[in-house]
Amino acid sequence: MTAPTRAAPPAAALAGGATGPDALAPLLDAARQALTTGAARRGGPVPTGGPAATAAAVRAAFGADLLPEQGDDPAAVLSVLATALVGGTADPADPHCAGHLHCPPLAVAVAADLVAGAVNPSLDSWDQGPSATALEPLVVDALGRLVGLHGGPDAGVLTSGGTESNLMGLLLARDTVVQRVTGRSAAAGGLGALADRLRVFCAEVAHFSVRRNAALLGLGEQAVVPVPVDHAYRMDPAALADRIATAIRVGLLPTAVVATAGSTDFGSVDPLPQIVDVCAAHRVHCHVDAAYGGGALLSTRLAGLLTGIGRADSVTLDLHKFGWQPVPAGVFLTADPARLAPLARRVDYLNPADDETAGYPSLLGRSLRTTRRADAFKLAVTFRALGRRGLGALVDRCHDLARYAATRIAADPRLELAAPPVLSTVVFRHRGPAGADPADRDRVNAVLRRRLLHTGAAVVGRTRVADAVWLKLTLLNPHATETDLAALLDLVVTAGDDVSHPEPPR
Repeated sequence: MTAPTRAAPPAAALAGGATGPDALAPLLDAARQALTTGAARRGGPVPTGGPAATAAAVRAAFGADLLPEQGDDPAAVLSVLATALVGGTADPADPHCAGHLHCPPLAVAVAADLVAGAVNPSLDSWDQGPSATALEPLVVDALGRLVGLHGGPDAGVLTSGGTESNLMGLLLARDTVVQRVTGRSAAAGGLGALADRLRVFCAEVAHFSVRRNAALLGLGEQAVVPVPVDHAYRMDPAALADRIATAIRVGLLPTAVVATAGSTDFGSVDPLPQIVDVCAAHRVHCHVDAAYGGGALLSTRLAGLLTGIGRADSVTLDLHKFGWQPVPAGVFLTADPARLAPLARRVDYLNPADDETAGYPSLLGRSLRTTRRADAFKLAVTFRALGRRGLGALVDRCHDLARYAATRIAADPRLELAAPPVLSTVVFRHRGPAGADPADRDRVNAVLRRRLLHTGAAVVGRTRVADAVWLKLTLLNPHATETDLAALLDLVVTAGDDVSHPEPPR
C-alpha cells in the first residue's frame, strides 16, 4: 500500500504552481505591514545613530545564529526581519534621500518583479523560461529603437548594470582588434603579445568601471588613456583625436573609445557626433556609457543631448536609474548582433544545436552570465503601463527639481554651485566660515554630510572636484517637491553652520 503524500510544511511552501498564490498571501500581508512599520520606525531617509547603531539593530533582530536547528513561522519571521531591514535602510523614496544614482522603484515595477520572482525563470535555456526567452528580445528591440541603433531583437541583452554592460562593450572591442590583427580569436588564444599594446580612451570624468574592466580583460589599468574635458566636463574631441594619433605613431592599438552620456557627478554628455567621427576615422569601436543619461531619450526636452548615440557601436543603459526599476535593470545594446559572436557558447545540457535547429532558441550566447533573472518582464510592464510620455514626464520632473535646487543654491551666500545641472545631479558645497582655507572648507563639508547621516536627517552625496570636497544632490524622486528640496538645503546650511561655528565648551 502506498503511503499518503504529506503536504509540505508552511515554511517550505512554494511561490509558484497552483497553490503558490495562496501560500504567498499571508506572507505578502506580513511584508506590506513590515514596510509600513519599518518606515515609521526609521522616520526619515536613513536610520539614526550611524553604522554602529545600525549594525547593533541588525544583530539584535536577526540573532546570533542565522541558521538555527529549528525554524519558525515564516510570516512571523518575515514580519520581524523585514521590519528590521526597512527600518535600517536608506529609502530613495524619501525626498531627503538624494545622495546617489539610486532610484525609488515604481510600484508597478516592483509588483512585476514579484511575479517574475515567484515563477523564477532563468534565461540560460529556453526550457527554463520559455516566455521570458521570447520577451527579452522584444525589450531589447524596443530599447534599440529608442537609442537609434536598430540592431534588432538579437542585438543586445539585459545585464546587472552599467559595469557589466561596459565590460561587454570593451570585451567585444578587444576581441575585434585581436581578430583583425592576428586572425585568431582572443577567447581561444588569449591576447599574447598584444596585451601591452591595446588602448582604451575615455574622458577624465568617465566611470571608474572603465579602468576596472580594462584590468579584468587583461589589458591593465595602464591601458586606459584619459582624455581632457572642457569647462562643462565633456570630452574634448580634438584631444581624443590627438591621443589616438599619438598611440598609433608609437605602435599601440586603439581598441575602444568610451564616451559618457551622463557622468556620475555632473550628468555631462560628451559631444557624441564628433566622437563617433573620430572613432570612424581610426576604425575604433565607439562605446557609449549612457547608464545614467540614456533615460534622457525618454524626454522630448532632453533627448537632443544624446544626438549621435545611434551611430555608436554599442551602448550601456541602466533603467534602475532613469527608469525607476528595482535593481538590476541594466541593458547592453549593439548596432550589429554579429558583434556578440565572441560570447557564443554551445553547452550540451543547455543549448544543444539540434534543439536550436528545431526552433528552441537560447540566449546563453549573448550574456557574460549563465543563470539570469527575467528582468525584462518588469521593464515590459513599466513600458506598457507608463509609455514613453509617462516615463519622459518623470525624467522632466527630476530635471526641473535639479534646476530649482541649483537656483536656490546660487542665491544662498553660504552655498556655492559647481556647475549648472545637465540632468538631475547638482554639485555644490557649503562655503564654510568666513576666510576658511581649502582644508577647513573640505572639513566642513565632509563633517556636515556625516552629521546628516548620523542623525538620519538626510542622505547627501559627496565627490571631489579640482582636489576639493564637494556635496552632491542626485534627484531621482519625481514625487519630491520644491518645498522638500528647500528643506533639504536648509538642513545642509544649518549643519554646515554648526560645523563651521561649533559651540564653545561650557
